[in-house]
Amino acid sequence: MDLGLSLGYLTGPVGPAAARALELTRAAEDAGFASAWVAEAYGTDAVSVLGWLAGRTTRIGLGSAVLQVPARAAASTAMTAATLDGLSGGRFRLGLGVSGPQVAEGWYGQPFAHPLARTREYVAVVRRLLAREDSRFEGTHLRLPLPGGPGVPLKLMQPAPRPDLPIHLAAVGPRNVELAGEIADGWLPSFLVPENCAESFDRLRAGFARRTRPVQGFEVTASVPFVLTGATGEERARAELPVRRLIALYVGGMGSREQNFYADLGRRLGFADAVDAVQDLYLAGRKDDAVQAVPAGLVEATSLVGPVAHVRSRLDDYARAGVSTVALVPLGVDPTGDLRAVSA
Repeated sequence: MDLGLSLGYLTGPVGPAAARALELTRAAEDAGFASAWVAEAYGTDAVSVLGWLAGRTTRIGLGSAVLQVPARAAASTAMTAATLDGLSGGRFRLGLGVSGPQVAEGWYGQPFAHPLARTREYVAVVRRLLAREDSRFEGTHLRLPLPGGPGVPLKLMQPAPRPDLPIHLAAVGPRNVELAGEIADGWLPSFLVPENCAESFDRLRAGFARRTRPVQGFEVTASVPFVLTGATGEERARAELPVRRLIALYVGGMGSREQNFYADLGRRLGFADAVDAVQDLYLAGRKDDAVQAVPAGLVEATSLVGPVAHVRSRLDDYARAGVSTVALVPLGVDPTGDLRAVSA
């Protein structure tokens, strides 16, 4: 199992945030990490950050976790992936995700209905164009060229260094995990619990049974919140506060009360009452109270928080579960030092 770095999206003023992201990425590269992953929501975009990092690193793999499907036409994503792969010397991994209805419809003005079918067609078009086939596609949600107009089938102008560039899918719900197993080259899970992920891997294998591409080399890259702490309970309680904030944000704020994939995941993990409480508090604007309501068991199950020895033992649990890469989300006061320490 490899170690990776999950940078998320940049927060705060872009200049200092980008400098911090570069510092972390270079530290991860020097420590032998396999990959660094960049996200986007409705602030900084992943493409600009990845291009900037590509020009300032030499060895570490670079991935999007994720580029949002409703943000770009499939042809635009194919161009972007080919360009980033060329700029990075073949180090790019394309991670895609459907986002959620609030972002898809509220920010991008794109319908969220039928997300699995839309993703299936989107990935098919991206693969076709990266292979430098013409832009001819007849789907339910995507049609190229548009019928009845002046459009003609086109091909990617420059040859991509890797026409079979790997495509990873972010998936939380069971049917989406199955789709990743069927059509993608990797799965990007969030809040994966090693002791409670057998059903997800069963779904992944169900997808494998329907795929037309070889399953060899399929990767599971799990993003895991990470903080190194001292050995005392007081030190841990203080250090895990940013992890609680992150969990409260996803469970409470990444979606509506009726449709929040992360809240649904927390319920499936056995924390239904706590998730309901966190969500109620967060949506009522009581965010600090929501953070405090995150149960210790959920922090322990989904995160790497503790002394180096504990983290090292916990990493073994992820490896045994079938994870290919643990992409650490460093949330400590000295994130660069934490990355170096866990690598050593």
